[in-house]
Amino acid sequence: MGERFVVVPVDGQVGVAGLGEHSDAVVSDPAPDPSGSGSSSSSGGGGGGGSTVEEKEAGEDSVFEPQDPNVVVPILEYNREPNKYGDGVPKENSPFINNTDNDKGNSYDGTNMALFEEEMDSNPMVSSLLNKLANYTNLTQGAQEHEEAEEDEGPKKKMGTFMGVYLPCLQNILGVILFLRLTWIVGTAGILESLAIVCLCCSCTMLTAISMSAIATNGVVPAGGSYYMISRSLGPEFGGAVGLCFYLGTTFAGSMYILGTIEILLTYIVPKAAIFVAEKKEDEADALLNNMRVYGTCCLALMAVVVFVGVKYVNKLALVFLACVILSILSIYAGVIKTIFEPPDFPVCMLGNRTLQNQNFDSCLKTEIIDNLTVTTKLWKLFCDGPEFNATCDEYFTKNNATNVQGIPGLTSGVISENMWSVYGPLGMLVEDQKLPSIGGSDPAQDIYLPYVVNDITTFFTLLVGIYFPSVTGIMAGSNRSGDLRDAQKSIPIGTILAIATTSFIYVTCVVLFGACIEGVLLRDKFGDSVKGNLVIGTLSWPSPWVIVIGSFFSCCGAGLQSLTGAPRLLQAIARDGIVPFLQVFGHGKANGEPTWALLLTAGICEIGILIASLDAVAPILSMFFLMCYLFVNLACAVQTLLRTPNWRPRFKYYHWALSFLGMSLCLALMFISSWYYAIVAMVIAGCIYKYIEYRGYKDIKISPSPCKVILSDSPSPFSLDVPRPQLLVLLDLDSDQVVKHPRLLSLTTQLKAGKGLTIVGNVIEGTFLTKDAEAKTAEQNIKSSMSAERTKGFCHVVVSSNIRDGFSHLIQSAGLGGMKHNTVLMAWPGTWRQSNDPQSWKNFIEMVRETTAAHQALLVAKNVDSFPTNLDRLGEGTIDVWWVVHDGGLLMLLPFLLRQHKVWRKCKMRIFTVAQMDDNSIQMKKDLQMFLYHLRLDAEVEVVEMHDNDISAFTYEKTLVMEQRSQMLKQMQLSRTEREREAQLIHDRNTASHAAINDKAESGPDRVHMTWTKDKLFTERNRNRECNANVAVRDLFNMKPEWESLNQSNVRRMHTAVKLNEVVVNKSQGAHLVLLNMPGPPKNRGGDENYMEFLEVLLEGLNRVLLVRGGGREVITIYS
Repeated sequence: MGERFVVVPVDGQVGVAGLGEHSDAVVSDPAPDPSGSGSSSSSGGGGGGGSTVEEKEAGEDSVFEPQDPNVVVPILEYNREPNKYGDGVPKENSPFINNTDNDKGNSYDGTNMALFEEEMDSNPMVSSLLNKLANYTNLTQGAQEHEEAEEDEGPKKKMGTFMGVYLPCLQNILGVILFLRLTWIVGTAGILESLAIVCLCCSCTMLTAISMSAIATNGVVPAGGSYYMISRSLGPEFGGAVGLCFYLGTTFAGSMYILGTIEILLTYIVPKAAIFVAEKKEDEADALLNNMRVYGTCCLALMAVVVFVGVKYVNKLALVFLACVILSILSIYAGVIKTIFEPPDFPVCMLGNRTLQNQNFDSCLKTEIIDNLTVTTKLWKLFCDGPEFNATCDEYFTKNNATNVQGIPGLTSGVISENMWSVYGPLGMLVEDQKLPSIGGSDPAQDIYLPYVVNDITTFFTLLVGIYFPSVTGIMAGSNRSGDLRDAQKSIPIGTILAIATTSFIYVTCVVLFGACIEGVLLRDKFGDSVKGNLVIGTLSWPSPWVIVIGSFFSCCGAGLQSLTGAPRLLQAIARDGIVPFLQVFGHGKANGEPTWALLLTAGICEIGILIASLDAVAPILSMFFLMCYLFVNLACAVQTLLRTPNWRPRFKYYHWALSFLGMSLCLALMFISSWYYAIVAMVIAGCIYKYIEYRGYKDIKISPSPCKVILSDSPSPFSLDVPRPQLLVLLDLDSDQVVKHPRLLSLTTQLKAGKGLTIVGNVIEGTFLTKDAEAKTAEQNIKSSMSAERTKGFCHVVVSSNIRDGFSHLIQSAGLGGMKHNTVLMAWPGTWRQSNDPQSWKNFIEMVRETTAAHQALLVAKNVDSFPTNLDRLGEGTIDVWWVVHDGGLLMLLPFLLRQHKVWRKCKMRIFTVAQMDDNSIQMKKDLQMFLYHLRLDAEVEVVEMHDNDISAFTYEKTLVMEQRSQMLKQMQLSRTEREREAQLIHDRNTASHAAINDKAESGPDRVHMTWTKDKLFTERNRNRECNANVAVRDLFNMKPEWESLNQSNVRRMHTAVKLNEVVVNKSQGAHLVLLNMPGPPKNRGGDENYMEFLEVLLEGLNRVLLVRGGGREVITIYS
């Protein structure tokens, strides 16, 4: 475009103006402001006509400021109330100028961003967005209510990795199985197989923790725990399935901890408190189970009341319970060290090679000498029908001797070699020491009545895996406290992995040390009957067995309370998300947010576990649900990686999809190893939940759908960073031979999509389908050939329409099918719009911008698209510059990330520029933007550009003047063509009266210049203007002011935005490989459409490769995963 340039005075000197020429640019008298609100020419002239440059230097800071204080200056009328984004930038009530004296004291603060002002309500300035995000809370609604209820005492201090993640994970992982069952597992499975069990289970949780770490570092971790973290990252199907499996696992864990508490209480602390007492030995098991049911139900009711009334005290006692666990473990290690020097005295009475229960006798002798008399002992009475020597006794008792074996021979005794191998057996199998002599066989029918130590259940490797696995669960305890962490992205991975490493070390060393210090028969004695009912692990501890007994009791109590506290909140969170309608009633609670109804349901499900009554039967059930939960986590992470979804950008550098896949396979294997029938039931439950949520759809769900389901859903989801890459509709231009004009647009599509997601390439042919059928087929073939050459995978769609605009409108509305619909339109900038005689070309472009906005679709416009790289190019070191001026979604931030996945752009670095206004703290903006990008997992350089100069330069006024004059001229030329056609028609109709009226109208007054322009007249007028200005190189600035003040001031401010923004963009990004820039929206008033094109041309002037990005309005850029 050839315009006239007026050089802005610098240091008091006026530069020389240049006068450019172009047939489209005709300088004539400017048209007045169509709103009628511009100041009059005379008043403007009186204010500045006689001023000199020196006077301006002395008295003026801006071209807006008059020399005469009585002159009325156009001032914007705006509302001082801050908008909903809190940026404090005043908003105009009208884009036009209200020339009233009452507004003289006001000034518009947003001059630099006038191009974007009409959409500021929906697209806030970046500064206001960053300010909003800098003060974000990661608390969800339910969690926020709990936090507010707990903050009566004062503000809560955020926790670090050690207190917030590491210790809670330790407390939840170490627990009841370690104290009550690990010695029995080591004795039964042997050291080698026990190590295999530990390694299998710990590997499973470690791999799951790596996947959890990937989720935790994939954006800001929302408060509300693991469920929120997983569901917000993986979508409602995975979130619901994982959440409910996790809920059921946590609930049954509460049952297990309560049963452990009661087992410790009735077996080791107060055995006499039992309500049901067995008269016969064979009834002992049933009596124990009934006692567990009664006491367990009472304990559950008491714990539920405690949780209902004083949940804060449960949380405050957590450290006390953790201290009990740590002290118990330390006492075990201390006891092991002590066995080297002085093994504790815990003799085990053996009859032949069989282990005896020694609660009912003191000495392991058949007879003893008292006062020189040989008398029978209590042991004799247990195996004989009387105390007499001639009484009838059990045959095995008669043939074998009773001997004492040291239960804890010590670390240096060499017992480790005997405990290396497994000793599995059926229910009722006697616990025997094979190295001791034994005469005679057993009579199973009689043995059950005798005081032997026997297996209470059938033992095999897979059963032990199911019983042991709950001892490695609890790895999500740290993420459950995400709202209390200073930096959850850092703390959750480090704390969880360290806790698993620590507990794995503890379990491995305990397995080895138990096998090295404790006699095998004592290890296989589950309830310690052979050591007078002592807890087996307690016999090893120092200074007293009671340290372990009391410690494990409080540990189980605390873990049970924690389960009853966490499970209802988890159910409440699921219910409030609305993913399962019949659970919504459990989303309600007390006024402070406590989940009352959820607590009742949790207690009811927990009671089912307590009625089962056996710790060994409940453990595999909760193992299934936890394994199912971990399986879903690993599966979802692997799928996210393999699909290469754009929102999946974990910062955790040790994550790899193969680890997630291995973790998923291990979870599945462990489920079937533990119990194949429980595994099938758990998978059916989880699968039903998943398919049910998928079946219901997403309309009432408060979570974004999972990425892999967006394409396949019946109704497409709004595009966001939470769903896959943009689904493109590429609008191509073809020449008269139906050959693609801009094949590089397809190259850009390939680089942007990398074969992922949906691509539809469309074109419109003007005419009717009946006459243009052959052309449409040719065009389709040519487009497919170009797509093949550019390696673009997608569909081709050629539409024949009566006019181009309607055809593109139909494509935008109807391309695609069901969920396979585009959400983004890609097109080339109409570079020849100025040279075109037909204004319909740029009008079509503007209408497409409006229609994509109305359809809530994003729009990408590539300028100079033919200079974009091909797929064979490899760009060297350079930058992709993002100019983030306003926030209209998240697409602007996402595109560079997608491009850099392609080998063409891989070496390019990403730079993000944003604009600071007068009231913005640019230093703080930069810090906020860096933190924002950190949470988005984007690596980019950040720069904040300050645009404080609100003074509108003479250059801007002159460009606006030329633009408006050109617009007016084009309107007249268009009018001229219309008139000529009308004249021909009128002559044909012999209607001379109407013809005369039109000529009169063409000569109407100076208020609106309606001239009939011909080509000759155009050149004549241009030459006359050139002669008039031959002796004047530049007009005096203030002699031009009357023309300036007659301009539409809204256009002046928009031109000012374009000029200023172009200056800073060219200054910073002229050498960039690609510039991405927010695309301003077209004016709401359609009368200014041609000016809109001029604004965009000025904005992009001097830049090579530019991609204008306009969000669809529904995108959600999120710092959450």
